[in-house]
Amino acid sequence: MLTKKLICTLALGLAAVAAHAQTWPSKPVTLLVPFPAGGSTDMVARALSTKLGTSLNQTFVVDNKAGATGTIGATQVKRSAPDGSMFLVTSLGPLVIAPHLIKGIQYDALKDFDTITVAVQAPNVLVVPATSPHKTLADVIAFEKKNPGKMTFASSGNGSSDHLTAELFWQQSGTTGLHVPYKGGAPAISDLLGAQVDASFQNVNAVIPHIKAGKLKALAVTGDKRSPVLPDVPTMAEAGVKGVDVYSWQAVVAPKGLPADVRAKAHDSMVAALNDPAVKQQFSAIGLEIVANTPEQFAAFQAQESARWKKVIETGKITAD
Repeated sequence: MLTKKLICTLALGLAAVAAHAQTWPSKPVTLLVPFPAGGSTDMVARALSTKLGTSLNQTFVVDNKAGATGTIGATQVKRSAPDGSMFLVTSLGPLVIAPHLIKGIQYDALKDFDTITVAVQAPNVLVVPATSPHKTLADVIAFEKKNPGKMTFASSGNGSSDHLTAELFWQQSGTTGLHVPYKGGAPAISDLLGAQVDASFQNVNAVIPHIKAGKLKALAVTGDKRSPVLPDVPTMAEAGVKGVDVYSWQAVVAPKGLPADVRAKAHDSMVAALNDPAVKQQFSAIGLEIVANTPEQFAAFQAQESARWKKVIETGKITAD
């Protein structure tokens, strides 16, 4: 009897070792994007899936699960098995903004995921319609001081990067404007092009074609340095407002508990994909900068960003409604 038990135990142990020893990925992998197809995050996920599929000789599928500012998709990944079969490719929203805005979300952004890498980042840019009388950031500030709460700022939604950048700008410049939230970046940009709204802090990559076409005027970028695709546009600090260094970013996380070897291989493979010359060229042409940092660097950055946006949200008494 003891011998049978011992044999069974050994067999089970060997099976577990054999299963763990299978080289990741041994089955198709899902890159879940918690937003609709067509946006910046979706573009990053699709670039990764193509390169990873080739380099790892496995199927990588992009699955768009939009809803509740990205928290529905993030919750699904948090609840999935930590075996390397699913990763979350997301913007900063679900990881460092939504937790401070939405009550009752079903995950702890700082504890329920294993960080892999921040893929790309890009500054936001303050843009106004081509017909706007404002030609500089100083013009905007002067108008807002004379007309508090009158100048309209479009955003892709409450709690979005473009919304909170405007709030931070008002806090740092001692001005106030009127926030106009839209259901996504596309309708916000459409109304901006039509001059139905006065201004917006948009992701550089989302509006660079309209700036180059002369349909929007770029007044300042929110990076700590000038954007390579807008070399003639000053930073917010250069234009006179300090403390508005903001980057929108896309990153990859996994459910908590990913085996160390899988996490390491996933990180190395994704960094290699991001640094592929064709991918770098594709992203840099629209103003996205490759970050490709380590899991440890990402974790420290996430904690820092979370604390920062928590303060902005609390200071501005911002809600998700």
